[in-house]
Amino acid sequence: MDPNLAAPAGPADLSWIDALELGLEGRGFTDTAAPFDRLPADARGRVTEAMWALQQHSAGMCFRFRTAAPEIGVEWSLVSPEIASTHMAATGVSGVDLYAYPDGRPRFVGVGRPSQQAANVARLPGSQDGRPWGFQLNLPLYNGVTSVRLGVPAGYRLERVLEPVRRPPICFYGTSIVQGGCASRPGMAYPAIVRREMGIEGINLGFSGNARSEPEIAEILFRLEARAWVLDALPNMQAETIVERLGHLVRTLRRAHPKTPIVLVEHVRPSRLPLPWDRPWSEEWSRCNGFLEALLESLGREGVPGLHVVPWKDLMGDDNEATVDGIHPTDLGFSRMAAVIGPVVRRAIGGSS
Repeated sequence: MDPNLAAPAGPADLSWIDALELGLEGRGFTDTAAPFDRLPADARGRVTEAMWALQQHSAGMCFRFRTAAPEIGVEWSLVSPEIASTHMAATGVSGVDLYAYPDGRPRFVGVGRPSQQAANVARLPGSQDGRPWGFQLNLPLYNGVTSVRLGVPAGYRLERVLEPVRRPPICFYGTSIVQGGCASRPGMAYPAIVRREMGIEGINLGFSGNARSEPEIAEILFRLEARAWVLDALPNMQAETIVERLGHLVRTLRRAHPKTPIVLVEHVRPSRLPLPWDRPWSEEWSRCNGFLEALLESLGREGVPGLHVVPWKDLMGDDNEATVDGIHPTDLGFSRMAAVIGPVVRRAIGGSS
């Protein structure tokens, strides 16, 4: 890297650069109000204020780079001082995690634990054999970042990865589950797992409590070029709105991108022992999947091609052990979801090529 890009930050025994100089991946739009926003600037006023705040979260964004340095420093500053939530660890909400590719396969290296809003610092292992390794740094799921710096010891360099990850990306749209609640760290959200295992760039457009397939979001999302769309919004939608709203979103994407596979995920089953006071919840879950089935039948009669479905069965397993609270997955839950969703996406992409 150009030594003029180095900036005094973090521990003085490391040489630091602005990570943006390495190229930011996982951002779908470039015309954003801030570098780490997930929606374009003109979405403000068209989406709800709640969604506008959520789009500042850096879910799905990452930096890829190469270095032979035995240690890698990360310094990151956050948008919000709320670094954790009542049911999600700070390392998932506001932390970063690092993966290494010593032999072409991703290996988890370590996690950066946040402790404050500004200038969090983590020192993580780098290359362990003196050779340049590829690395991927994943950014926070439920907080935004205002800056990210990377540092290495004197005599080592950080280099941009020249060979691009496979594009166009897989675009994931949906709920808090898509955004990553409640993964213990960024790399454990199911979109991150699917992306990592397939070696394809991923765009995370999960918006906690606010993914309702509104017409306004459809008119924004269709601008993206995708290898595949994964639509997982049912847990945020009222059953009666699915046919109209999700149908509009599917048709909008299909008109703009006639050949892009669209994967629709059924409403995940509540992962807890059924109790009397949960009955309305369970009934709504079942009704949502019924309306999705009706929508698919309608789209089939219209001849809309390239639709694929992920059934709810096995998304979380049947042992009630995969969530924090009955709906938001733990790392176990996300691993199970990725194991079901990933193969459907892989088959959909294979069928479109």
